[in-house]
Amino acid sequence: MASTSISHSPKWSAQENKAFENALAVFDQDTPNRWVKVALAVGGRTPEEVKRHYDILIEDIKYIESGKVPFPKYRTTR
Repeated sequence: MASTSISHSPKWSAQENKAFENALAVFDQDTPNRWVKVALAVGGRTPEEVKRHYDILIEDIKYIESGKVPFPKYRTTR
């Protein structure tokens, strides 16, 4: 899976990921200096790091949508 690729930046925390998701919702692909603004919103990450994190996210989505990731077997409550 793409998210297992080697990275030189430390692992992203849940808080950073949430800030990243929120920033992506605010700063769409047409936003000038998008990655600078997303990095500022996340805090502690460079524009290059957030762009790479986005690229990994897109790779993961493509991998999932291609059917290469099995659907999880959720337990039902009956």
